[in-house]
Amino acid sequence: MNKRQVVLESISALLIMLFLYASISKFLDFNRFIGEMNNQPFPNSWTPFLVWTVPSLEIAISLALIFERTRMVGFIASLILMTLFTIYTAAILLHFFAYVPCSCGGVIRKLSWPQHLVFNLFFVALSVMGIILQRRSFFKSIIITKNSFV
Repeated sequence: MNKRQVVLESISALLIMLFLYASISKFLDFNRFIGEMNNQPFPNSWTPFLVWTVPSLEIAISLALIFERTRMVGFIASLILMTLFTIYTAAILLHFFAYVPCSCGGVIRKLSWPQHLVFNLFFVALSVMGIILQRRSFFKSIIITKNSFV
């Protein structure tokens, strides 16, 4: 396994741990998660959709990151979801909302909002690095495959 592959596997593992931890902790304390989603500054009519969609997406992203064939989709989905979380965190820090309950799971809920922003930006950066490295590996494998047919 080359250095690039080790870095890709490490980035994948960190994102998988983040998303599985977050989703499982939401499902383990589901009633609390529903209550916190109802306290978010968007319509409560969104809650039934969000309480199932967010943790399910987190699990789906984790599964996509496990397999080489779907890893790029996992990195892109991770980037999108973490960017949305980061925008929401930035909006909170810029006082766009009157109230800001955290619906994060487990120990992540203990972070302050500035810490949340740094945490999210770190995982956004990991997702971008994963996309770049995965893309290079993908193109490299195409070149190797193409040259092996010549």
